[in-house]
Amino acid sequence: MRFEVRQASIRDLDALVPLFDGYRQFYKQPEDLARSRAFLAERFANNESIVLLACDDKGNGLGFTQLFPMFSSVRAVRIYLLNDLFVASEARRFGVAKALLAAAAEHARTLGAVSLWLQTAQSNAPAQALYESLGWKRDPEFCDYYLTL
Repeated sequence: MRFEVRQASIRDLDALVPLFDGYRQFYKQPEDLARSRAFLAERFANNESIVLLACDDKGNGLGFTQLFPMFSSVRAVRIYLLNDLFVASEARRFGVAKALLAAAAEHARTLGAVSLWLQTAQSNAPAQALYESLGWKRDPEFCDYYLTL
């Protein structure tokens, strides 16, 4: 399968929305294309994230990743949260996820980031295996907490 990875813009919403909605459904959210479109459009409009899109040679979306800027106060550096990574089922096992992860690392490096950070579900063993095969390390020191507001 031939594909390219490039930075997406608001003009790519038609290709991105089904992928983003598929990602949300993977994490047990109901199908909601309108909500997915609105969320992505707002991120683009406010320049709040970087979306990298994998497309085939016909321009069809195969997968995406979304990066959010963060900062480490302790290290006084820029980092990026790799918040989303999704590949359409028909495009899996062709290296799309690896290419998206490599593009995300290069893009963040170009922007002066010193690291990428991500979370995945405890039950998502395939993703964990992929990350670890590419050199990502599980944090042995810190626990994640959240507060629902």
